[in-house]
Amino acid sequence: MKNIERIKKSISGCRRCDLSSERKNTVPGEGSKDAEIVIIGEAPGKKEDETGRPFVGRAGKVLTEALEKAGIKRSEVFITNVVKCRPPTNRDPKKDEIKKCRGYLESQLETIDPNIIVPLGNSALKTLLDEERISEKRGKTFEKDGRKYMPTYHPAATIYNRKLRPKLVKDLKKIGEESK
Repeated sequence: MKNIERIKKSISGCRRCDLSSERKNTVPGEGSKDAEIVIIGEAPGKKEDETGRPFVGRAGKVLTEALEKAGIKRSEVFITNVVKCRPPTNRDPKKDEIKKCRGYLESQLETIDPNIIVPLGNSALKTLLDEERISEKRGKTFEKDGRKYMPTYHPAATIYNRKLRPKLVKDLKKIGEESK
């Protein structure tokens, strides 16, 4: 798996876990193959499963608007999820599903080699940094295995708590500055 297209093709045929049996589409991720910033959510939702594209539903609209306010073009980042198939009823991905999908994410990160990785929300934070409590970790820079991470709120959280939205934008502005 030396390039993003090969990784995408491998994901599209994946049958490593039970999520593959109910999906309409895999959602491998999209964006610049030379991105300085890789944004990682938890799992695809209903709209994402229908289209095969990450963050195209309500949370995606919030993410796109927040990126724009932060001065970051969506087309210049790479956006993906911890797991590449939608869990039934939008439940959290199970540990074994995350484990079986982890290799794809690692291959994407190796191939793109971004300056900064952005875990969105608790699930991505736990998966990537083995940390919890996004409210305490957001907006801070962490280094692990030679990679730089800056977690922030998941855009879906800002739909339910609008007070978080300015913090998401603030974090993304900081991420934009640190990615250069």
